[in-house]
Amino acid sequence: MHSPDRAARPEEPGVAAVSPAVAAPVAAGPGGAGAPVAGAKPFGSRAPGFVKSSRPLHLGWQAGVFLVGLVVIVVGVIMLPLPGPGWLVIFAGMAIWGTEFVWAQLVLRWTKRKVTEAAQRALDPKVRRRNLALTAVAGVICAALLAVYLWEFGPVMPWTVLD
Repeated sequence: MHSPDRAARPEEPGVAAVSPAVAAPVAAGPGGAGAPVAGAKPFGSRAPGFVKSSRPLHLGWQAGVFLVGLVVIVVGVIMLPLPGPGWLVIFAGMAIWGTEFVWAQLVLRWTKRKVTEAAQRALDPKVRRRNLALTAVAGVICAALLAVYLWEFGPVMPWTVLD
């Protein structure tokens, strides 16, 4: 990786040969080697211009964004075992960090790419048929276990069953 204070070198994957604040993501691999990714926002800070113009003000801005994002992510982690949209809140915190930090922008783009790939795989007809078959088998197993329980103990809750 590179620090945001120096210009990116052309050999670094994923960035053009300009400063990271204005670097456009580039596609890698066959067919997209070196071409900018369509619709992708440039890496770097999205702070207002007057904030970027003063180094101390920009560092304070980054510290504030970091703290707000951290609080949101901690709330999301707390929500994971509790009722609430924990993962959604965690990704919201990462999006807050992504407004200011290149590493968070890279993590969010990687996550979005992986989720899109998983969605495409899930829509594959072979995968859908396999998932439906596995769900049907699991349903039959659950129904058989329920039938055995009802045969053995009758319609009684498990915590009230006495030997």
